[in-house]
Amino acid sequence: MKKAILDTSFILSCIKNKIDFFEDLKFKGFQAVIPHQVIKELKKLNAKLALKLLEKNRFKKIDLKQKNVDKGLIKIAKEKDVIIATLDREIKKKIKSPKLIIRGKKKLEVI
Repeated sequence: MKKAILDTSFILSCIKNKIDFFEDLKFKGFQAVIPHQVIKELKKLNAKLALKLLEKNRFKKIDLKQKNVDKGLIKIAKEKDVIIATLDREIKKKIKSPKLIIRGKKKLEVI
């Protein structure tokens, strides 16, 4: 199964647009992977709904081994065969591998 590493901006945007990203990822054949650093960011932002959603779903946790989430995501995308789910323009520019984005505020798409 392919892995999709989720960024904070991606998770928050999916929740804002009422996209069930866990179900959609599963349907597309991806396993959701969320870095510990992203969970910390969600706690710092006091994103209660996002944290509640994470509690109810199964996903794999990883450590980016970096304090800066963006740099960690870029590094892991270059090293491993994974897809990064982000809306961050800088991350998307620096990653050459496929990315998972939100298209039209309603559906997930790999580009």
